[in-house]
Amino acid sequence: MGTDKGLLTLQAATTWAQAAAAKIASLQLPVVLSVNEQQLAGYSTIFRPEQLIKDNSAIDVKGPLLGLLSAQALFPAEDWLVLACDMPLMETSILTLLLDTYKTQTAEAYVFTNDDVYEPLCGIYTAKGLSRISQLVQSHLLAKHSMKYMLEQLAVFTIALAEDQKKYFRNFNAHAELNGL
Repeated sequence: MGTDKGLLTLQAATTWAQAAAAKIASLQLPVVLSVNEQQLAGYSTIFRPEQLIKDNSAIDVKGPLLGLLSAQALFPAEDWLVLACDMPLMETSILTLLLDTYKTQTAEAYVFTNDDVYEPLCGIYTAKGLSRISQLVQSHLLAKHSMKYMLEQLAVFTIALAEDQKKYFRNFNAHAELNGL
């Protein structure tokens, strides 16, 4: 995309990050955002300091997994609902379904599947599962640092997406894809 997608604006001058945060807040959940060192200044102009969790450089992974494990390191007893900001079409009803599933099932992670493939950036990750992943990272036993590989190490409850729900998981990676947003 060539720019921080979380700071892109939607039609109402709301950033993608603000839109994602509002969807989570509508579920009566506290909202924090994972940011790296370079993003901190930009997000500090939009969000309160206590809402920002900066990547922990002592954790030897990159990408979304680093953000998740950085949050887990600060709040090791918390379970986390994760929503990537680059899914601006996400509907609160999908998040409600995820949260309701989490409340009624027992697993270490809860994610949707799209044609049997994990959608890891809209999911719930438990403290127990993240603790195990953190231990694997510290022991250098996590062979890959992708979110999908990480899920393969956990007891995961999956929710298969219906055909009409798949559009909510569309992420945008190029300016040409943004027409009509």
